[in-house]
Amino acid sequence: MNAANHVRPQSEATATNILVIEDQRDLAGGLRANLEVEGYEVDVAYTGAEGLRKAGASRPALVILDLMLPDIEGYDVLARLRRDGLDMPVLILTARGQEVDKVRGFRLGADDYVTKPFGVMELLVRIEAILRRTARPAARRVGDIEIDEADHRVRRGGRDVALTPKAFELLLALMRKGGRVASRVELLRDVWGYSSAVTTRTVDAHVAELRRKLERDASRPQHIVTVWKVGYRLVP
Repeated sequence: MNAANHVRPQSEATATNILVIEDQRDLAGGLRANLEVEGYEVDVAYTGAEGLRKAGASRPALVILDLMLPDIEGYDVLARLRRDGLDMPVLILTARGQEVDKVRGFRLGADDYVTKPFGVMELLVRIEAILRRTARPAARRVGDIEIDEADHRVRRGGRDVALTPKAFELLLALMRKGGRVASRVELLRDVWGYSSAVTTRTVDAHVAELRRKLERDASRPQHIVTVWKVGYRLVP
């Protein structure tokens, strides 16, 4: 196996850890070598029990799982991962290529299924596709304000800030404008689903809440700025 002509830029693979659960040491070593060339961090487990332990401890970005392991069948490893709340993507890599095997794997929660023998290039592309599909949205930042869409958390200066659900959605809508002005009409539509004919102070009330919790001085806001007779914008 050789992926020398398919090297990804190192920055794309930073801190992406892959766990390979495979009892054939030559194959596991080849997988590790090719994945490391691609910039991934790779750990290997040679038994199902070892794989479960390492998956729970390191929470890898992806698990490559063989079905025919010496102690625990790969299907059982997958089932235990899901039962234990470990939802990282799993790619099954096995010689068992019957349709019934694939269906069982997908029903247990596998994200992809590759049969041996396999081409390294295809495997690498499938891994990249899985990681793209399952990637968490990057945290958005404006100044010292950070909003994590995946966890619905807001931090200011590294400290968590409790917001109501609508205030969170409003802050996210302002951040998505990238510093451009968001009119009250847009915000009413995008956050509350109101039509442009509605007259309400809802936006202003929630902006006031955001300012109280995120500005150093709510009376002189530096981040959530009013654009007179138009709306609001978020500035660093």
